[in-house]
Amino acid sequence: MKKQELSLAHNYRASDLSTTEKPPVIIMLHGYGSDENDLFSFASELPSKYTIISLKAPYPMQPYGNAWYAIHFDNVDGKWSDDAQAIASREKVIICIDEIIEKYHIDSNNLTLLGFSQGTILSFSIALSYPGIIKNVIGLSGYINEAIIKKNYQSNDFKNLSIYSSHGNVDQVIPVDWARKTEPFLKEIGIKCDYSEFPIGHGVSPQNFYDLNTWLKNH
Repeated sequence: MKKQELSLAHNYRASDLSTTEKPPVIIMLHGYGSDENDLFSFASELPSKYTIISLKAPYPMQPYGNAWYAIHFDNVDGKWSDDAQAIASREKVIICIDEIIEKYHIDSNNLTLLGFSQGTILSFSIALSYPGIIKNVIGLSGYINEAIIKKNYQSNDFKNLSIYSSHGNVDQVIPVDWARKTEPFLKEIGIKCDYSEFPIGHGVSPQNFYDLNTWLKNH
């Protein structure tokens, strides 16, 4: 299938399944200050049955890169996230997912979000807000920001949602202590979560990639 027009700019890799089959899909959400080319760089290493779509965040940064929401830096409070922009991006991605299901004819019951850093934070908020849409989340180097999840999310049905979370234990951007709260937070509301740490900073090591790929093949 040829690349389609979506409301968010994106990179696309077709599934190798026959055209009569609806393929599973991996939707990639990059980190702060990056773009759709970042995570897509390892698309070729992911299982070939997946359609892969790497989205570009809607807020351009200077001099380059994009963000899902602004991060403000000041001397009083350190840094803080623009939660209103994050919620707006959450809804933009949901609209885009509807477009992906329609235009790429993917299996709407087998949708995986793969995020890095800010893209992980947004992926968690999407999955917890709309668990009926998302099957899996692979959350790399991020954490859960409860302020950008839809209200009363705790009453959602999470039985079909599975999450893989990983973090570098010497991450200098997002403290590993924040990530360590992910697994107990999710299990408290009945979500299956596998959490791993690796001896790296703010990035994805070869062992981390192997681990997430193995997890994906089992889910």
